[in-house]
Amino acid sequence: MTDADHEAGPLMPGGETAETAPRRGRPRSERSRRAILRAVGELVLEHDLSEISMDAVAARAEASKATIYRWWPSKELLVLDALRSEWDTATPEPPDAGSLAGDLRALIIPWTRELAAKPYGRVIASLVARAQTDPEFAREYRTHFVAPRRERARIAFHRAIERGEIPEDTDVEAALDLLYGPFYHRLLHTHAAVTDRFANTILEYVLAAVSASNRGSG
Repeated sequence: MTDADHEAGPLMPGGETAETAPRRGRPRSERSRRAILRAVGELVLEHDLSEISMDAVAARAEASKATIYRWWPSKELLVLDALRSEWDTATPEPPDAGSLAGDLRALIIPWTRELAAKPYGRVIASLVARAQTDPEFAREYRTHFVAPRRERARIAFHRAIERGEIPEDTDVEAALDLLYGPFYHRLLHTHAAVTDRFANTILEYVLAAVSASNRGSG
């Protein structure tokens, strides 16, 4: 983890963060928070999620297990928060590059390089597996991990509609699936690497698809 940890607080049951949830016990220091997120971020890249214990996190972070549980009721929520911290470096509304191509490249290329830097596929697979069997965690996963990234790209597509680059009736949700689906496919199945070249290819295909829709509507 880096010092650019997200400003939103850790995930709490029911979609709350540490800022909105009622305070329990003594306030946790920012230094301790970062140490805990850094520790679990390192451990989850070294071991399968099933092999990681809160004891191991506490030992590496030099924090008490009670402190960890006070803010992260489950190991999975802690891992999700750590991963969100690692990836969540962009502003909620992405900069306007003046074109759909520019907006999407500004979102996707830096993220692609983060994906390629560390073995995140195993981590994502573990979280997805947990989401299939735990409805409460699935809600947290979608709300705090899936939805924010989709929202940034959604803003880019709506800007393109406003510019007249793509039709007003563009199915933005389908376009988002076209954009992000291939990356998660490679992450989960590990059959090929996520590279800049791959990212640029997917961007070209997505842009071609929405542009073809525009031509067809003319």
